[in-house]
Order: sequence, then structure tokens, then C-alpha cells
Amino acid sequence: MQKRILFLGFIVLLIASTFQLKAQYTKTDSTYKRWFIGSTLFLLGNLSTTNPPNFVQLNIGYRITAKDVISLEPKTWKYAWPNGINPIFNKSYGKAEEKFPGYVREYGISLVYQRFFWQGIYAELNVMPTLQVFKNEQGRQIDNGFQIFNTYRLGYHIKLLKDKFFIQPSVAITHRAYHTQLPNGFKELDDKWSKFVFGEPGFHFGFNF
Repeated sequence: MQKRILFLGFIVLLIASTFQLKAQYTKTDSTYKRWFIGSTLFLLGNLSTTNPPNFVQLNIGYRITAKDVISLEPKTWKYAWPNGINPIFNKSYGKAEEKFPGYVREYGISLVYQRFFWQGIYAELNVMPTLQVFKNEQGRQIDNGFQIFNTYRLGYHIKLLKDKFFIQPSVAITHRAYHTQLPNGFKELDDKWSKFVFGEPGFHFGFNF
């Protein structure tokens, strides 16, 4: 159900983006708004009736130049399957045999740099240190951990409503660059999967000011 909600929302917003005529900003444009706030379409995953992630994310960004953008993304969520399983395209996600003996609650702040190349096309480096709280099936905390979770993203920036709003459909590679040892039961399942996930879709949106 969660995967269907995310995929449907992604398609709807992608279709809506076709109504936009201009994307990103030119070198000579000095009137664009430098600050923005926003979030991500993955918030729709909270509507799932099965294992909702209780996901929260806020994007706070600043355009240094027309082509260089930095932002912070504080976020928190929980998950009960290894991060190495693509939750949208891999059928192993959601299977009982791959489920952790509990779940992980994470708290992180992403440090993000975007570089625009042509029209609205951009590349992004997203580095996120996170604190991990491991809980058992009864919701009791059993351990703590730390992780560095990187995202390498290629996307497209689309201006909406005279540049008051924007959306950014994208595709990404995620990389668990480092993490402390997971507790027993979690580690055995996590070790089965790659530290990389390829082809993860993304869809950010925001308000310029």
C-alpha cells in the first residue's frame, strides 16, 4: 500500500510538471529568490496502514548563485527492513523473512549541495549523519547506533506559479557509507544486502521566498 501511494503521487506530480515553461535560473538573472523551504513526496508514505514510517522532513535552502545551492534537511523516520532493499522496486521489501526483530528509529540532518548544469538539470550530493535507536518488537530500546548515509542524485528543477513554488523530480543512488555495528538479529539481515541502492526515485517540492 505504501509503495502504491508513493508511486501514484510521483506520477501525478510528474504530469503536473509538464505545464511549466521555464526551469532554473540564468547567470544574468539577479531577481530570483535565494531562500526556500520545502519537503519531499515521501511524506505520503505516512498514509500507509502497514508499517508507516512516521516520516518527517523539512528542507531549508539557499541559492549561493544561479547554479550553486546549499541546504539542510532535518528528518526522522523509522523502518523495519534493511536499508539495502529498494522499498519501491524490490519485492523482498515487506516480506516477513527479511523483517528486523523490531525496528530502527533514525534522526538525521542532511548537508546538501546542488550544482545546476543545463536548463533545470542538476546533480546533488547529500551527506546525512544519523543517530539510530534500535527497538524490539515490544517497542523497548535495545541499542544505539550511528550512520553516515549518502545520496547521489540527478534531477530536474521546475518552477511553478511565477516561481513562487518549485518541484524537483529525480533519481538517485543511496549509499550507506558508514555505520556502527547493528545489534544481533538486525545485523544478520542487514549484512545480506548491498550498501548501495540504485534507481531510487525522488520528488522534492518547495516554496521560494
